[in-house]
Amino acid sequence: MEEAYLDLGRKILAEGHVKSDRTGTGTKSLFGYQMRFDLAAGFPLLTTKRVPFGLIKSELLWFLKGDTNIRYLLQHKNHIWDEWAFERYVQSPAYLGPDMTDFGRRSLVDEAFNEVYQQELHTFTERIIADEKFAAEFGELGNIYGAQWRHWATKNGGFIDQLQNVIEMIKKTPDSRRLIVSAWNPEDVPSMALPPCHTLFQFYVADGKLSCQLYQRSGDVFLGVPFNIASYALLTHLIAHETGLAVGEFIHTLGDAHLYLNHQEQMELQLTRPLSIPPTLVLNPAKKSIFDFEVADIQLENYHPQPAIKAPIAV
Repeated sequence: MEEAYLDLGRKILAEGHVKSDRTGTGTKSLFGYQMRFDLAAGFPLLTTKRVPFGLIKSELLWFLKGDTNIRYLLQHKNHIWDEWAFERYVQSPAYLGPDMTDFGRRSLVDEAFNEVYQQELHTFTERIIADEKFAAEFGELGNIYGAQWRHWATKNGGFIDQLQNVIEMIKKTPDSRRLIVSAWNPEDVPSMALPPCHTLFQFYVADGKLSCQLYQRSGDVFLGVPFNIASYALLTHLIAHETGLAVGEFIHTLGDAHLYLNHQEQMELQLTRPLSIPPTLVLNPAKKSIFDFEVADIQLENYHPQPAIKAPIAV
């Protein structure tokens, strides 16, 4: 199962087109790529490097709550969205600290600047946790995933809970071809801290099994895609749990699948490592609705990965 992801890494290294990108880092890129994962064969969390499942759980539950403020994430020791909130803060009149101009790229190449950057970022996140008013003003990321999944704004002033609607449709009309949730809202894209990378997903019910296909417009193959695979596999398991179905496949369709040029050595290292048997997902049977799950209700058994491989994030 993990070979589907490793094959993507091999193909990009061998055949990827070298392209410029928004971050200035540069990538090797392929357009239009699909992976399939049989969820009945095990949970698709990579074993050739450790992937922090706790971060995946808390981020997905954050989406399910319809939350768009990083305070919940920070309270669960999840820092994967910090930089985007911090970027908004340092561009505001309220920020009075050291100059953070072009901080995302400078922090990767200037060691002294990176130390200052990390100190400022740490101070920012500590204040988000401690100060609810500050968090309300500067912890927001705009109408990103959670808002679109649970509170899609309508032109008449109402909203659509896309995820709840899809769950009800799976229960009542499982053969529908409209089991779709979209995060790409063109009106809201300009105000989002990061426009949705995983833009649309669709469910399919057959033979008592629930499958999910994700269309992802942009995929950071080394850092982001392993998270995305596990997150949508988890979402499929949770919805199958609520709707009384077994799990089928997770199908991951990528638009621009890219490997940042400063991740090539890390990918090459990962490709040399042996695979382990995939872990098993265990959900709390007492929880019936996906919206009732907490972090402790979702556990993995028999996860035995190789050590983590560090790589810089491109902001």
